[in-house]
Amino acid sequence: MKKKLLLIILVVSATVFAQIPENYYQNAEGKTGMELKQTLYNIIKGHTSYPYTSSNTDLWDILKEADQDTTNPDNVILIYTGFSVDGEQEYSGGNGWSREHVWAKSHGGFDDDPPTGTDAHNLHACDISVNSARSDKDFDNGGTPHSEATECLYDADSWEPRDAVKGDVARTMLYMATRYEGTVSNEPDLELIDVVPTSGPTFGKLSTLMEWHHQDPVDDFERNRNEVVYGYQNNRNPFIDHPEYADSIWGTGNAPIVIRVDQLPAEPMSSEDVEVEVEIVDPDGLASAVLNYGFQSDNYSNQINIQQLSSDTYSGTIPAQNLDDTVYYQITAEDNQGYSVTSLEYSYVVREA
Repeated sequence: MKKKLLLIILVVSATVFAQIPENYYQNAEGKTGMELKQTLYNIIKGHTSYPYTSSNTDLWDILKEADQDTTNPDNVILIYTGFSVDGEQEYSGGNGWSREHVWAKSHGGFDDDPPTGTDAHNLHACDISVNSARSDKDFDNGGTPHSEATECLYDADSWEPRDAVKGDVARTMLYMATRYEGTVSNEPDLELIDVVPTSGPTFGKLSTLMEWHHQDPVDDFERNRNEVVYGYQNNRNPFIDHPEYADSIWGTGNAPIVIRVDQLPAEPMSSEDVEVEVEIVDPDGLASAVLNYGFQSDNYSNQINIQQLSSDTYSGTIPAQNLDDTVYYQITAEDNQGYSVTSLEYSYVVREA
């Protein structure tokens, strides 16, 4: 299932996003590279920790709120399958859901102990058997479709999540590599590297994670999750609030970053054009931004040069289509240095006027 924007406007009324606290990232302003990474560590370190399992507030409670299904508040969304399941069921003797450490515990030896093992920025609701199948595999592209999480691919040493959460996974990993520097006795020094497989407190594959970070921009579910976790832990994921920080620290040839993709209307009728508004950040300045669309997945027969609305915001219009047509689209941006990025694929179905 491709990442879709159909739900964004439908659910936004049920989700409230707070502003980033004033001056939260003030000390990071103007910094780049490892200096920026160290500054972000100083901002987000020493968070409030909660137990993995307890009769008081624990990680089950936090994830039931952080991963809540906005269309059914009693349920949670499982990260790799996208399934919505009863939150209150919890593990239930293997019949419910589990808590996935995206940065696997064996890559740092932190088990389920605070602060690393109970960091809710790293923990996501997950199907029990899929969690077991993913195990401690690194992240990379390619492999065989999983029998249950059919949009995920895996092989002997790597796991590729479904398109809709590739950026979420990447930004979780970037957070972990920034939050844990080994400067405190009970915290590991976690590092992302560009090889697969890895062992110890390292994880791969950095270049793939950066690719996913660029392709799959932050969405409302991820923003809300960041706010929920911040409400408990008093620290934020900087790469959700400022996706551009990732390039500044790890670099990808300064390729453009697609920050946001919004579609209006969310459920277009046969008489309506569709406006696609995109926020793209690039230090070298954009040379071009193109909206590609068509009527088959990964096959785009039409191109629209999107127009600049403000410094980082661009817009293009897909003309009205026929009833029941499924329209697929993605954005390609190239900067003045020749670096380019292509977003993941989005889609909508034209409904009756």
